[in-house]
Amino acid sequence: MQKTDHICVVIPAYNVADAIESVVRGASRYVDTVFVADDGSRDATAEIAAAAGAVVIRNMENKGKGDALKKLFAAAAKAGFQAVISMDGDGQHDPEELPRFIAKHRQYPCSIVVGSRMSARKNIPRARYNSMHIARFYISYAANQFIEDTQCGYRVYPLELIGKMKLTQDLYVTESEILIKAGDLGRKIHFIRIGAIYGQIRSHFRPVLDITAITAYIISYFMVKFFVESITANNPNTYRKGNLRDKIAACKTIDLFFQTYIVSISLILQSIFALIHVLGSLLKFHNFASTRRLNHGFYRITVGSYLLPVILIIIIIEKLVGLVGLKFQYVDGFIQRYYPHLWGDRHRTF
Repeated sequence: MQKTDHICVVIPAYNVADAIESVVRGASRYVDTVFVADDGSRDATAEIAAAAGAVVIRNMENKGKGDALKKLFAAAAKAGFQAVISMDGDGQHDPEELPRFIAKHRQYPCSIVVGSRMSARKNIPRARYNSMHIARFYISYAANQFIEDTQCGYRVYPLELIGKMKLTQDLYVTESEILIKAGDLGRKIHFIRIGAIYGQIRSHFRPVLDITAITAYIISYFMVKFFVESITANNPNTYRKGNLRDKIAACKTIDLFFQTYIVSISLILQSIFALIHVLGSLLKFHNFASTRRLNHGFYRITVGSYLLPVILIIIIIEKLVGLVGLKFQYVDGFIQRYYPHLWGDRHRTF
């Protein structure tokens, strides 16, 4: 495959000395430039990446994947690239898939392209798959379109689109923030089905803490989005760089307080917005435009929000029953039923 000079590969890396060489060399077969952000690794990740031919950016302390991605975007833009393909440095992403991402980017140069592992369910740990299913329900809803896998970091990012956003979140939340804001700007997000590689690979993703952080951000984003949509007509794309949500996030302390407070009253706010949604229908005021184009979309997300605590209870029951040697797996079907694909098979955007 002929290499493309306007696109490069970017790799956030943390303590992946055993895998980074093969990832860099594999990526170098398809692009001329590979950037690696060594995020305060305590091993030889940076040295091995540089020896393999990567341009290495170093953080002296670990600041998380979000910070590394932001530095990689800035470095690629400064070097004159128009788009980047992000890959993980631990071997979860097969470099042999790169030609498919490049081809999809050529077809849709202004869109984000996301790798999807959802069709490889048998290779994904059950708890991880269930959390991915719930995440895609909410992130797709906020992004105004179906995104098959919202948690895969194997992606194409047009840097022109990244420039239209203010990235305010850190760690693993940044990747969800990008999808939500891109979709809420009105951009289409495409996906490519890829394999799921887990096995003995050690992920730095913390299921409880990182999922909690992602969930808190999504809820806080939703409440601002719903507020804007509730008072405006025919306005499904509410994000603009530097909007109210971005301003709140400018101070980390204020943002943490805001997210905590909004989460604590989110069910009350959801009920208020549901009432406004009904009143808007009666008054023929076309508010909540992003949900009115779906079949019972607002009803679905309201029910889903109220049932989140039920999922936690079911998971606890499953674990307790498992301790006495019995097998009880109800949460999978529960999630499939109450967190569905609202767009059917059309994968449409607004």
